[in-house]
Amino acid sequence: MKEFQDEAVRFAEENDLNSPVEYRALDFMSEAGEVVKDITKSADYGDSPEEVDLKEDEIGDVMFSLFLLADSLGIDVEKAFSKAMNKYRERVDESGDPGSK
Repeated sequence: MKEFQDEAVRFAEENDLNSPVEYRALDFMSEAGEVVKDITKSADYGDSPEEVDLKEDEIGDVMFSLFLLADSLGIDVEKAFSKAMNKYRERVDESGDPGSK
């Protein structure tokens, strides 16, 4: 994952896509919102869940914006993901449920 984060950062630098962290956060939320909108609309707002349709590149857009947001905050996505997985594993070990309580 780190290599993908590095690739996104290089691309942003090479193409003058530098933005403050606040804009990075807004861009991430915008991309995530597009995913939710496309899924919701394609499923007719829950009436046709079997019709869910999402283009693969939309998930890529979310990842790209997340990688840049993480970089703006000085966060290594690979380390962050590992910490999250450890947290979920510990929850399952302690309570049998990965959800927070």
